[in-house]
Amino acid sequence: SNQHVILIDMRVATLRPAAYLLVLFYKGILCSSLPSTPAVSMKPKKFINNASNSVDEFIDGLLLQYPNHLRKLANQHVILHSSFAAQNKDAHPNKSRVSLLSGGGSGHEPSHAGFIGENMLSGAILGGIFASPSVNSILAAIRASTLPSSEGGKGCLLIVKNYTGDRLNFGMACELANAEGRLVKMVVVADDCAIERKKGITGARGVAGTVFVHKAAGGAAGKGMDLDEVTQIAETVSNSVGSLGCALNTVTIPGADKVNDRLMLADDAGESMMEIGLGIHGEAGIRQCPLMSCDDIAKEMLSIIQSYGREVDSKIVPLYNPTDELIVLVNNLGGTSNFEMSLLTRSLVTQLEAAGCKATRVLVGSFMTSFDMQGASVSILPCSGDISKEMLDLFDTKTDAPGWLAADVWSNGSSRPSESEIEEVIVEKNAGAAEDLPPVLINDYSTVAQTVLAQCAQALSDAEPTLTKYDTIVGDGDCGITMQRGAKEVLSRLESKSLRVDNPVNTFADLADAVSASMGGSSGVLLELMFRKASTSLQSVSGDGITSKDMAVAFRNGCEAVSFYGGAQEGSRTMLDAMFPASAAMLAGDGADIHACASAAQKGADATAAMTNAEAGRSNYLSEEVLMGTPDPGAVAVALVLETLAKAVV
Repeated sequence: SNQHVILIDMRVATLRPAAYLLVLFYKGILCSSLPSTPAVSMKPKKFINNASNSVDEFIDGLLLQYPNHLRKLANQHVILHSSFAAQNKDAHPNKSRVSLLSGGGSGHEPSHAGFIGENMLSGAILGGIFASPSVNSILAAIRASTLPSSEGGKGCLLIVKNYTGDRLNFGMACELANAEGRLVKMVVVADDCAIERKKGITGARGVAGTVFVHKAAGGAAGKGMDLDEVTQIAETVSNSVGSLGCALNTVTIPGADKVNDRLMLADDAGESMMEIGLGIHGEAGIRQCPLMSCDDIAKEMLSIIQSYGREVDSKIVPLYNPTDELIVLVNNLGGTSNFEMSLLTRSLVTQLEAAGCKATRVLVGSFMTSFDMQGASVSILPCSGDISKEMLDLFDTKTDAPGWLAADVWSNGSSRPSESEIEEVIVEKNAGAAEDLPPVLINDYSTVAQTVLAQCAQALSDAEPTLTKYDTIVGDGDCGITMQRGAKEVLSRLESKSLRVDNPVNTFADLADAVSASMGGSSGVLLELMFRKASTSLQSVSGDGITSKDMAVAFRNGCEAVSFYGGAQEGSRTMLDAMFPASAAMLAGDGADIHACASAAQKGADATAAMTNAEAGRSNYLSEEVLMGTPDPGAVAVALVLETLAKAVV
């Protein structure tokens, strides 16, 4: 009883935990009130050699992927565009355009090295895992990419995410470079809407909206704008964008001793947890909550971003207005499937446009990740106010940066062209007019076909118990029922005269339809393929019309279609072990010797009982001992139908 549990707890409350557990188990009490913890801490699984030199190996891999596009700066974790490899100072890229550098801790790829390219970054400085790069590396990158103004250098802009280490190290390198006569400015991006504006002096974190700054500033530099102009554009975009992340599971960094299970544990009600507003290093967000639907996640994220707003003339206003055109970036934080990303994108954009906005540019993919974090972020940039038409053109400027995924711009019209569906091509069922089909040269075809089909279908239906018995041993037990469904459908259509027996072309096509509508499973598809192939084969016969020999050829073509599409062959322990011998016998007699055909099918079906290896179907999973002595039910079904056919045409 509960009173007994309380009594035991009171008596042993002062004992050590191990003794406490022993007493409870001795009394038969399972301690359900005690907090549960995982029995074993799972060790993280990563594709890695050694965490200590993983950044070096990452750079090696990057250079293997882009042998013509990228270069490493000697002695530094710095990647530069290959144009900076020119030895002639007159050909130095900084003579004609402002250089752009960005960087930070590793683990956010493709940020930032993936955005090195024409009309984007000139280079990137890579820190350790989630660690700011050193002043020395940043200064080395500036020196390599930026000439002194006395030598015609156009200057350099540093685009920095708002983290204390990044601000200090990039800032120090900026000042040192300026002291050397290089014109360098710095823009700090703080787009994360998860941090309250008045929470200390640190301010909002820099997250995926930083990529917008890369693109706009890169486009400006590519057009030859000077350092002040490029900086102004970068600051405008930085001040206009808002971002927010969410995650179902947080990040586990390479080299960690155990998996970060912060979001793996359920709440008190047993609900799976997620987090809204966490940072790109796994920093705590706004709140943890039970897992929500895509639509509800999108609703909360957009509400937070909109209420966080942006600063205009020293006032906080909503980030976007109902009539604004928007650039929307839905960023994969590293461990989310493309399928889920598309679902979240739908939820976000649908809700934005339901509020009156127009998302003219929707970018979806991995832009700024956090290793394996199972999450996503959304960054929204309104194309209004300080974001001019000319600035939008900078976003659309082409780049060869490998990490940039260009937007498919929608600007004209009240609805996207993609919303207009391409009309499905509807093919009317062939009425099978006599003048459109080869004539039938088989005596009394319609009467014989009606009789034979009815008898074969009935025999197959009656054989359900036998087929089920065999398939229960060597398959999944559904062969008899599946064949019976198809047989009953054929009988029903014969009775309603919806299965045409005027011409073999129509007969086989209608048999395929009947099988398709009733059987299901792989056997249903395979038989449908056989009948359809037989129909199309007969439709194109040459000569005076369809003969018994043509029927034999059509049967053979149908068998080969089953083999081609299904992958099995004669000897695979399938229905083909009856079909192929039967079709060979039928061809040998020019379609006239049905008895030889039936005999060959029976012989082939019987032979499957001695086959100890199945190469297809459920039987493929079974041992020799299980297979031995039981024939393949599909082959038995084929033999039964052909035996009934032979008796019916006597």
